[in-house]
Amino acid sequence: MAQCVQSVQEFIQDSFVPMVAVLSSDEAERVSRKNNLSFSELLRPFCKLTSEGHIRDPNNQLQTVKNLRVCVNNLVTSLQTPSASVSPAQYRLLSEVVLSFQPQEGAQTSAVKTGDYSLNLSESGTCMSNLNERVCCSVVVFLVTTPWFEAYRDNFLQSMPASDHEFLNHYLACLLVVSSTETVPVEQFLKLSQEQHRIQHSGEYTNPKWFIPNTLKYYVLLHDMSEGDEQRAELVYEDMKQRYGSHGCYLLKINSRTVSPEQDEQIPDPWSQYLLRNSQRNQVRIHIPPPAISSWRNTSDHTIRPGLSSSLEVHPLQLDTSSASLQTLTDVHVDLKTGARDSEHPALGSGSYGACLTLNDHDHVRQFVQEFAFRGLLPHVEKNIRQLNDQLLSRKGLSRSLFTATKKWFGGGKVPEKNEPKTTSNLLYPPEAPELQIRKMADLCFLVQHYDLAYSCYHTAKKDFLLDQAMLYAAGALEMAAVSAFLQSGAPRPYPSHYMDTAIQTYRDVCRNMVLAERCALLSSEILKSQGKYSEAAALLIKMTSEDSDLRSALLLEQAAHCFINMRNPMVRKFAFHMILAGHRFSKARQTRHALRCYCQAMQVYQDRGWSLAEDHINFTIGRHSFTHGQSEDAVMAFRQILINDSRQTATQQAAFLREYLYVYKVKKKGCLPELPLPYIQSSTTRVFFGHERRLAEGEKQAATHVSLDQEYDQNLSAMWCQLEEQLVSSANRGIVPNNFQPSQSCLNSQTDNLHPPLAVVEEPIIVELSFRNPLKVSLTLSNLSLLWKFTADGTSSPGKTQTGEQITGETITNEEASATQVSIPRVHKNVDFLLSEGQQALSQMTVRGRQDLKIRGPRLNLTKEDKMQVRYGADQRLEPIITPPMPLMEVFFLQFPTALLCGEIKKAHVEFCNVSAVALCGLRVASTHPDFFTFGSQATTPVTPPSSVSAENCSAYKTFATTLQQGSVASEMLVSAEEFSQPSGVMNIPVHGGMLQPGESIQLPLWLRGPDKEGVHEINFLFYYESIEKGPKISHRVLRHTVFICASRSLNVQASAFHSTAPPPHSVDDKGSRGTLVFIDVENVNMSEGGVREFHIVQVSSSSHHWRLHKYITPTKDNDCKLSSRERAKLCFRATRRSPISLTWTHVCVQIISSSTPCGDFFFRCCNTSTLQQVDVNSRTSGNSRSLYSAPPSGSGTNLTSVTRKCNDLDLNIIVIWKAYVIEDNKQLILEGQLHVALHSFGKEASSLVPKEFKSELPPPVVLPFPEVSQLIKTSLHYPETFTHHFVQDSLCLVPVTLTLSNCSVALVDVIIDLRHNSTSSESLEVHGSFSWVGQTQYKLQLGQQEVVSLTLRACFFRAGVYNLNTPRVLARPTEQNSVCETSQQTASPALIIIINKTRNSLKSDLDV
Repeated sequence: MAQCVQSVQEFIQDSFVPMVAVLSSDEAERVSRKNNLSFSELLRPFCKLTSEGHIRDPNNQLQTVKNLRVCVNNLVTSLQTPSASVSPAQYRLLSEVVLSFQPQEGAQTSAVKTGDYSLNLSESGTCMSNLNERVCCSVVVFLVTTPWFEAYRDNFLQSMPASDHEFLNHYLACLLVVSSTETVPVEQFLKLSQEQHRIQHSGEYTNPKWFIPNTLKYYVLLHDMSEGDEQRAELVYEDMKQRYGSHGCYLLKINSRTVSPEQDEQIPDPWSQYLLRNSQRNQVRIHIPPPAISSWRNTSDHTIRPGLSSSLEVHPLQLDTSSASLQTLTDVHVDLKTGARDSEHPALGSGSYGACLTLNDHDHVRQFVQEFAFRGLLPHVEKNIRQLNDQLLSRKGLSRSLFTATKKWFGGGKVPEKNEPKTTSNLLYPPEAPELQIRKMADLCFLVQHYDLAYSCYHTAKKDFLLDQAMLYAAGALEMAAVSAFLQSGAPRPYPSHYMDTAIQTYRDVCRNMVLAERCALLSSEILKSQGKYSEAAALLIKMTSEDSDLRSALLLEQAAHCFINMRNPMVRKFAFHMILAGHRFSKARQTRHALRCYCQAMQVYQDRGWSLAEDHINFTIGRHSFTHGQSEDAVMAFRQILINDSRQTATQQAAFLREYLYVYKVKKKGCLPELPLPYIQSSTTRVFFGHERRLAEGEKQAATHVSLDQEYDQNLSAMWCQLEEQLVSSANRGIVPNNFQPSQSCLNSQTDNLHPPLAVVEEPIIVELSFRNPLKVSLTLSNLSLLWKFTADGTSSPGKTQTGEQITGETITNEEASATQVSIPRVHKNVDFLLSEGQQALSQMTVRGRQDLKIRGPRLNLTKEDKMQVRYGADQRLEPIITPPMPLMEVFFLQFPTALLCGEIKKAHVEFCNVSAVALCGLRVASTHPDFFTFGSQATTPVTPPSSVSAENCSAYKTFATTLQQGSVASEMLVSAEEFSQPSGVMNIPVHGGMLQPGESIQLPLWLRGPDKEGVHEINFLFYYESIEKGPKISHRVLRHTVFICASRSLNVQASAFHSTAPPPHSVDDKGSRGTLVFIDVENVNMSEGGVREFHIVQVSSSSHHWRLHKYITPTKDNDCKLSSRERAKLCFRATRRSPISLTWTHVCVQIISSSTPCGDFFFRCCNTSTLQQVDVNSRTSGNSRSLYSAPPSGSGTNLTSVTRKCNDLDLNIIVIWKAYVIEDNKQLILEGQLHVALHSFGKEASSLVPKEFKSELPPPVVLPFPEVSQLIKTSLHYPETFTHHFVQDSLCLVPVTLTLSNCSVALVDVIIDLRHNSTSSESLEVHGSFSWVGQTQYKLQLGQQEVVSLTLRACFFRAGVYNLNTPRVLARPTEQNSVCETSQQTASPALIIIINKTRNSLKSDLDV
């Protein structure tokens, strides 16, 4: 709320003061004019008494009068009657007063917090330049004081005309001033006295009005010390005291100072502050045209200029939609002239005031005023109060009703008729009316600060006036009674605010007197505010607003707004709303500076609060007013706010706003390019691409995809590329990743790591993608769009010359959601320079040129406690690249690269590497998420037999032997070094001749591809790595990305398993090493395509192992060619033998393909590496996963039981099945080749080449029982006849020979105990089989060496015919070096059943006959 300099008590006391008239002679006026002052003006600064005065009330009680002020005015006569409204001249005066007081800049401030707002109380207005900064922290800036309102209020109260219903503005005394230089001063006093009497009692003049008939006349003899005779003056003064008494006259000596050039004494000037207001009040010629008021309101008074829009004259929240608003802004120019002072007025001439007065003369004047007040005025008032009181006391005996009736019957006073309207036009009490005498006494008591008696008199008069229905008189009595009650010392009674409300309503509605109603409202609002009743004060002020006076309404609305902000719970939004209303009324009153201030203050509350329409109106009005006052910067900023916000205005209104902005922008444009608000740049979505764009495919060449702006950013893919790059960097640096390693980023966006400046290579382009958004419903056309940048060389701190990139013309941004524009430049900075126009309706004068700064804010920090408590953002340096020296640039092209393959299919393609830079490159490597998908070949050992040319003729990817191998079932062997194929790190070195590519050189290499083992679509990523031959400090390498999608479909499913054979021991020399191990391979055609693959041919089966080899192909037929049509299955059986652990051995069965060379060997080893080293795998996995194939062979016999038994069951045999498929495509038969891998790790476990689809089962996993590994040390087998015939009648015992074969499956010495006394005790065995006995030696102890086979001949004795189970011997085995505790019974084989037949006599006779 606006604070006053004075307290409420001081304000009221100074508003109602005794009035004193001045009537001076011409000579006395001449003496005063030496100081450029009239006599009344000479006294005015000293009319405030600093000493206390005293009077006695009718009860003879002493009353103190403090800080009494006397109002001294020249006696001016007038025939005009007082008006119920403000006259045009007075209105112009008040407008000038308000206009002359403007807020001061740089005043002190105080802060108040309220809710979400931090209110900064300032005495200065808020300009648009610092509005945004204050609003950002929710700060509302408004004024501590409103000096324009105080000036308006003081001038309004002092300029109020005297009325007949009250005496507060009537003159109590008259000063008669005569100069001592007059010939006969006494005669002059007599003439002045007669003149005053004539003016008061002749009835010719309506003004001035006099308090009482017997007006106090005080005689002043003015003596000029510079030219008059002081002794003569003293003699005249003595004569005056004899005539008028010592208390009725005074000798005032002035002009003691002689003005001379040598005298430079500085005398204070107390008159200026009073004379300025007085001159404004008294001047007649004022050049400000009055706004519309009730007495002369018409449409022409509302028009500023013919072309001016009336948007400022309508409702404050209504926006201008007229097409002439642009012309309006260009023509707005209001001349606010201050009005020169009248040269004829004594106070308006040139020169200083009081030039002939010394400080002693100041004291003389001050002493004169005090003497007049204490010895003349106060005693006169005291005497009149006593007289009036005596008159009232003499009437106390009569009752009020009888007195009123007497007046009616005998004409004791004029009483209004009851049927007449309640107005003051036809009701006038005579001067001697008792009611007026009570009111007169009350006013006298009020003027001398006797508020108790004044309240009593006002209260009594109020009753009389209400009884007479004299509403104007009653309202005045109610008003002053309320003020007297408030001013009573000690506050004996509360402030009767309802008195004031009744008085205001009566003034306004009954009497139609807005002047008195306004005075009453001003007094009451100040009293309510002093008591903290801001809500009631605001409501009272708002009630007083009307359409008859815009200036009054504006000031009262502003004060009401300050009341809302000063409540116990501040109402910030109501403050802002009423400030807008006040600003609107200020605009209508031509007080545009005050209107601008109000709108700026209100804007701080409404901005960024979701009140978009209110924001648009406020900004529009601020822009117009700012432009009118020459504040172009503030005007541009205000219109800018309208455009950058998400406006909900119609397209027509937005177009009007845009036109206003463009015109102001063109007028304001000076110097460097200013910043434009449109279109809106979405800085966070800015993308920066470093390097050339990807080349398109050339014929059959397919270019590497790399990185482009068309690709969307994926966090998972980015992490995958970073991991591949780490592998490449580690491989290039001997397995170590440098500490300063930063992954390469070719395209930066809001999701990438932008904490470090990116690296760009000199002479390579940088592409910046900007996303523009047009928030308006009006299309915008951008032309000459370019990007500005600055370059700072190494070692210097000052930026270099600003340069501009290439331009783009003809870009149109419509009112769609967003559109993007790409700009390619050699270097980037942070501004965009473009032309902005209004789209299709753009005119030449509506086209402006400006720039927009690119300000990218990093992600919000949320790590520390301070970050969480505050709003902090990290750095984003994507637009601050570091330019590095030249680097090589490589392009990669793929030829005959397939998009679909069968599972395991081998395809040969070519890849071309081109060095398109001026720098040689080296260290070419590649890493992939699927290292088993491709190979560049290996440096394997050349086969003994040269390759055949048949593979080249058939376009086969495999190498074959030149000589035909012997057709048969025996396999051939080849020793291969695994290091020639293996890539332990998963990184493949590309075999480039010489190890480098010179500038402009290209090389084409073969590339073998193998279809993934799992069906489906596979995303395969390649990352090519290369270095410069000259190592740079900033960047050491570059990478190139490539992504392909391969659709894999089913081909064959290979399932393999190995078992120990239970066949009898071999006897031939050729089969000595077979040891009875069988490998079964099931091959099934699972291809689902209907019209593609016709049939598969199993071409060759190869094996790879350190310890095993496929020895012989066991086939039931002589046809070695295996053909599989759709859904057919073939079963292959091979005999495998163990061999001594030497280098890796490849075994080829039946055919001539060199499976140990490229590409068969490469893909086999890469598949093994993928499973064992667990390389990056996205879409597919190969089968087999447990142990390395290249470990050293076991040394000696095992010492640990677990390891011995595990090795007994281990089988590190890998099977490679090579196939061919015949496909009909375009009526042509094509031959497809491929290979499948199966890894056998243990006996009895089946392995498959087809990777099953992963799915989640709701059933619990089956329980897997532990495999008895220890029982696999010794394998046993029984050999016996299936049936045996014996004649039990002739011989009761039947002896049958049985051979027991023992095989040591381990590589250690094993002690074996065979116990034939063991019989089965299970009931099931006894029920099915009868009992028999082993005869001869019943226990054997043997020691079997590594892989040794021993046969024992046993004899079984049967007592009767039947079916018997011979598998009853108990075999105990333990490693020789272990304790007997480890001795374990071996697992028995399946039941060995023998049938014993009893030979009868008939059968015996038959035999004899034969």
